[in-house]
Amino acid sequence: MPVAFSHGFSPHPKISYAGAAPTGAASEAEYLEISLTQERDADQVRAALDEALPPGLDVLEVVVAGPGSLADRLEASEWRIALPGVDPEQAARAVEAFLEREEILVERMTKRGLRSFDCRSAVLRLAVGSETVPVGTCAILQVVLRHGTPAVRPDDVLAGVLEVAALPVTGPALLTRLAQGPLIAATGTVDDPLARDRDATQATATGQAGPHQTHSAEGDAAAPSEP
Repeated sequence: MPVAFSHGFSPHPKISYAGAAPTGAASEAEYLEISLTQERDADQVRAALDEALPPGLDVLEVVVAGPGSLADRLEASEWRIALPGVDPEQAARAVEAFLEREEILVERMTKRGLRSFDCRSAVLRLAVGSETVPVGTCAILQVVLRHGTPAVRPDDVLAGVLEVAALPVTGPALLTRLAQGPLIAATGTVDDPLARDRDATQATATGQAGPHQTHSAEGDAAAPSEP
């Protein structure tokens, strides 16, 4: 695949990861942009990447990038937090106590040392899920987090829940990102970040004019990015 490289003394591939999940978390919604020196069919790029990756890392879709930054579209994430050994009714009471607070301070060790910050303001939605699990007692928390600075992670939210309520968490929480993208503020839900690129490609194919019909990559002639 003709991946574009940066210029200078130490060229590196033009691959940009946007909104990467924290270490130890599973994810079904990770995105990246790859700049190419030659135009390629999106399905062929997807197949080539998927073949090169190990089992368990699956490329679900590739689209030709339009104008604008992909990272700017990733405004919020939806997470699933599984708590083995926790009764859902207990979790519901803890969630209620969390949502009643306007501010909840938690601490996390960062590269600059121990940092204290508010984890409550980033939580747009928090509820106990009704889905069944194939194990014994297990509560499922459904969380929508607004992206910002400092970045509040799902384990920070769990720390905040444990700060306001005692829950018998007997094992490690299982964190899974389900979606990330533009925030629909009215509903507190996460939209598809590739929708406008997909629509622009379809408009180009059908000959219809659209606001995102062109694409470019600086420094590379005829080199679209592939999120």
